[in-house]
This record gives sequence, structure tokens and C-alpha cells, in this order.
Amino acid sequence: MVDAGAVLFAGVLAHFIRFGTTAVHERFVLGMVIIAIFVVMANFIDGAYVRWRTTRLSNILFRLLWVWCIVALLATSIIYLAEASVRYSRLWLGMTLLFSFGFAAGFRVLVMLLLKRARMLGKNLKRIFLVGPPTNVLKVARGMRKMPAEGFAIAGVQRLKGGAFDPDFYGCLARRIRDSGAHEVWLCLPLEMGGTVREVMYVLRHQMIEVRFIPELQDMRLLSHRISRVAGYFSIDLSFTPLGETARFIKRIEDLVLGTVLLILSLPICVIIACILKAESSGPVLFKQYRMGSNGRHFKVYKFRSMEVHEEASGTVTQAKQGDPRVTPFGAFLRRTSLDELPQFYNVLQGRMSIVGPRPHALAHNEYYKELVQSYMLRHKVKPGITGWAQVNGLRGETDTLEKMERRVEHDLWYIDNWSLWLDLRIIFLTIIKGFSHQNAY
Repeated sequence: MVDAGAVLFAGVLAHFIRFGTTAVHERFVLGMVIIAIFVVMANFIDGAYVRWRTTRLSNILFRLLWVWCIVALLATSIIYLAEASVRYSRLWLGMTLLFSFGFAAGFRVLVMLLLKRARMLGKNLKRIFLVGPPTNVLKVARGMRKMPAEGFAIAGVQRLKGGAFDPDFYGCLARRIRDSGAHEVWLCLPLEMGGTVREVMYVLRHQMIEVRFIPELQDMRLLSHRISRVAGYFSIDLSFTPLGETARFIKRIEDLVLGTVLLILSLPICVIIACILKAESSGPVLFKQYRMGSNGRHFKVYKFRSMEVHEEASGTVTQAKQGDPRVTPFGAFLRRTSLDELPQFYNVLQGRMSIVGPRPHALAHNEYYKELVQSYMLRHKVKPGITGWAQVNGLRGETDTLEKMERRVEHDLWYIDNWSLWLDLRIIFLTIIKGFSHQNAY
């Protein structure tokens, strides 16, 4: 109702701005009604009217923007196909879509802020009954307390010890849950206690209460975990390709557009760098090395050569250190300012790299660290990038300790799990502001 009302109000406001009157002609009324219907239908299809309790506001607004873009495309297409473009003001249509999005988004922000305030005051709470081993229950309870804005409160707890449970125990548990007045039951159980899940579900079969299974998976680093249905069965996808077809398409368009612009702008700088490199030392201008790309495929990465030409033992790659004698004076400047990475925009246009993503490491480093960092290889689920979330957070340069690599991998996986177009643009902006030069780049 709010979304439809936002379209109608925005249409009247746009008509007043464009034509100086609120007496809206019937053809504009028809246009507003069609747009409102499209908006509501698109939001239903996108699942935008489900509960927002555990959904981030940024996700809600991004999905809303996507819906409005689809509606704008549909509305303009219908006007064009109906040959009615001369009857509708393009300014009116643009303002109607823009204002209605602003009203709908503002309403969602207001609702989320009011709900957050109410939950912080102890209102609008979901009462939860926790079932599981003491350590598991304690972890979930602490998580609930860390996120009070989600509005969960503990209605009761049943701690389980190891071993089998008799039928009387489950009957008593069902009564306790019923008497607690809980809205939901959370089964905080390790995977090996799957039989307990089945028994609890059976004794609760007569109660109209929602049940969630929160398995103990903290020892595993999950990537894009979700619930899906395959071959007629429910599947808990523990590690899955994080970017769907739509996301990969958007990211590829981003790479092509920005990559082309940045490559063209950087060409004069590349020519100057090439000339200085040839004059400074003998050897090729470009350094080429195989790296691991998306889904483990190898590709040849390009950089401006920053070291004297040398050979290393087969299968070994020595990281550059501070004061490394192999680095040329001009090469040190290139590495410090990241200008040696400019040829990688060609890798981006090839489709082998992305502007934003986990930095590709030498193959020898992959072989070394994959045995030391459990989730190391998960960073290769997406295309490597010229810059990334780890780099703009100061995690670049030499990884002379295992902790540094673990932190870099942690940031890379966070980026993969939380990818969005806005996050990519934010990382690019931060790279321009502070990422080109860094004290650890040598």
C-alpha cells in the first residue's frame, strides 16, 4: 500500500512541478496506476515484502532500487511500443519514478529505525526457546545479545548433555516450550545430533510454533552458504559459488566500462613508464607470470617489470622485502605507488581478472599457504582483482608471518560473501584516495 501510494503521490507532485497544477489528466492517472501495479508486482516477485527482522537495511534498499530500475524499463518500453511517447512528458515520468523511489525508500528507513528503537526498549521482541549443548546455547545467546536490533529475547533454555534421551524427556521438553510462550524454538545442535532434531520435531508436531535448526559449523569457514532444493531434497550448501548469473553479469559490465575508461586514461602514463624502464635497465618492459584465476584456472598476469632480470629455483618465488637489492630504483617507485599494476587492466578486459577482487598470488605461494590456512583456496571462487577489500584495509605487501596471510584471506572471504556493486565502487574510491601508495608496498 505504501509503495503504491508513493507512486501516486509522486505522480501528482511531478505533475504539479511540470505543469503547475494538481488537476492530473486521465492519461497520467492511467500511467501512475500501471507503474504502481508494476512496482507492487515486482516487489512481490523479488520477495521484498517478507519479514525484515534479520535483513540489513542496505540489502533492502539495493533490492528496492533494482525493482525501480526494472519498472522504469517496463514503463518506458510500454510507452514506446504503444507509440504514446508524445502524450507523456519524459520529465514527468522521470520525476515520478525518482520521487516514488525516494518516498518508498524513506518509508523503509523510517520503519527500520523505529523498529530498532522499539526493540532496544524491549518491545516487538521474538521470544526464543534454545535447545542444545551448553556451549552451543551459550554461543547463540551471546550472538542474540550482540544484535539487539534484531529483536530476539530468550524465553527458555534446555541444555542437553551427551547420550540418548528417553521419551519422557522429550514430552517434558514439549511442555516446557509450550508453557514458556516462545514464538520460536532454536535447535542449536552439532550435526552429529541429527537424531535429536528428528525427536524434537516429532514432539512439537501439535504445537503451532516455528522451529529453526542452527547447526554447529563454527569450525568450518563457509562461503555463500544457503539452503536450496536439489533433486527433490533440501540441501545445506556449505561452500558455493557466491556470485550468481546476474551478479556476474553486473560485475562484468562494471569491469568492461571502468576498465576501458581507466586503461585509456592510463595509456600516456604507461608509455612514459615503458620508456623509462627501457632506459634504466636491460630487459623486457613487462613482467609476466602465471597466477591462479577464477575456479582454479591459470592465466598470465601482466605487470611493469620492477626488478633486475634474474632467475630463481624452479617452484620457488621469493617475496620482495624492504630494501630488496633486486628492485631497481624506478621499480621501487612503481611498486610503492602501485603503478606497476597498470597493465593488469588488459587482464580485466580479457575477462581473466576483475578490477576488484582478491589479489592473485604466485602459484608457489598458493601451494605453500593452502596447507597452512584452511580456507585459503576459497578465495579463488571469484576472479582475482587489481585491488581488493584486504588492500584498502592495509593488508598488502609482504606476508612475512602466517597471521598476515590469515587476515588477508579473512578479508578476501568477507568481500566475496558480502559482494555488491556499491561495495566495489567503495573499494575503488578508497583505492584512489589511499590505496595507490602504502608503507608496506616495496
